[in-house]
Formats: sequence, C-alpha cells, structure tokens
Amino acid sequence: MIGEAQHRALLERLAALAEAAGQEILRHYQGPIAVTRKADASPVTIADQAAEAIILEALATLLPDVPVVSEEASAAGHTPKIDEGADRRFWLVDPLDGTKEFLSRNGEFTVNIALIQGRRPVLGVVHLPALGTTYTGSVPAAGGPGLATLAHRGEPPKPIACRRQPKDGAIVLASRSHANEAALQAFLSNEQVAALENAGSSLKFCRVAEGLADIYPRLGRTMEWDTAAGQAVLAAAGGSVRTMDGKELGYGKPGFENPHFVARGRDA
Repeated sequence: MIGEAQHRALLERLAALAEAAGQEILRHYQGPIAVTRKADASPVTIADQAAEAIILEALATLLPDVPVVSEEASAAGHTPKIDEGADRRFWLVDPLDGTKEFLSRNGEFTVNIALIQGRRPVLGVVHLPALGTTYTGSVPAAGGPGLATLAHRGEPPKPIACRRQPKDGAIVLASRSHANEAALQAFLSNEQVAALENAGSSLKFCRVAEGLADIYPRLGRTMEWDTAAGQAVLAAAGGSVRTMDGKELGYGKPGFENPHFVARGRDA
C-alpha cells in the first residue's frame, strides 16, 4: 500500500520518467518514421517501442512488486496477471498515445503513465513531448480532493482545476482522429454547447482539467492505457469520467477495453 505522503515523491519520479521517454520519442520525430501495423490494424512505430522500453525498465525498480500493463507489450501478448483483490494495484502505460498525431506531426501526442489502486487511477502523468508540457494528478485511493498540476518546459508545476460549465454553454472536445460523427451529434443534442473543438490523445482530459474545456465524450473504442493517466489528472482537478449509465469509469476490466464514457469538468 502506498501512503498519501509517498504520492508526491512518486509522482515527481513518474513525471521525470515520462519526460525521459518523451525525449526518446523526439529523437524519432523529425526524421523518417517507419510504421508497422498491429493485429487490430492500428499503427506502431519504433518510437512507441523505444519509449515503452525506458518506462518498463524504470517502473520495475520503482515498485518491483506491482505489475505493468502496457500497450505495446500487451499487443505482443505479454500481459501480466492482475490480482483480483479489491485493493489491487497495477500500472497502465501508453508510451505514445496518439500515434496518428505523432505521424502527422501536429504535436498532440502524449506519454501516459498511471497507477491503479482499487480499480481507480490514483496517480497519473500525461506528458506532451513536442509541446514540453507535463500534467500530473494525485487522487487519494479512498476518494476526496486531489492535486493536479501543469508544468511547461522546466517551469515549476502549478496547480490546475476544472471550471464550472459557463451559463452560455460548454466547450466540447472531440477526438481529432477517432470521431464517430453520428454518435457525437446525438450526444450533443442533449447538451448546451457553446463550441466544439478537436484535439488528439489524452490531451483532451487535460484541457478539461485545466479549465479550457468542459466536456469530452468518447463514443468509440478505447483501452484502459489510453485513459487512466488522463482520468487521474482530471479527477485530481475536480472533474469526473463516467460511463453512459453514470458510473465512474473503472479499471482492471477483462481485456482492458473501456465502454463509451463522458469526461466532464466540475459539477454544477
């Protein structure tokens, strides 16, 4: 069990680790990028694999007894057994979330690292290598207030918080590369919308967390490593991620696949 006093020190180390993986990704960002396809036809590059290797090696020393579920290792068939206990702990890692954003070189790709405890993300780091930006979130395992921060290019981290939805309507974020237009429009018909914007990767969670947007509906397929770190940041900032039936999005599901969900800022 990790006590609350240990969270901050561990989160600082996770932020440094995500930034180190981000530096490795940037080594491949400017040159030609070879792309292969996984079994689900999604793209993977040497940058994904190199960043994952850095993260897996470091996590094995940080908390040696905590298993790691990581996107590329799982795609290769290497998924550890997760304890079924109510307080089970494991890491979720996406070494390069937004590979399509990476390939299009728009900067909206991230390194995601999250610690799950009791089916909830209690620590999370989302790092944007091309933008030099790092978000962190720490949430008590028992619930209650957390701490979310934003740091830019070596500056000291600053606390961030969700905003309450403005009276003139919500800024809604949609996926830049995975939009389901018909489902999105059906969802928006029940919301008061001031603007609809597009963004890539788990950056969408973070924009809601820092009060730049209000709602992020995801009405398509995602995996737990895509969402855990961003959910930790958003929850720590006062927001929520709930399934379409209103339940908190949980982790450790069979196959690690998520249902559709809606991420929101601070409740009215």
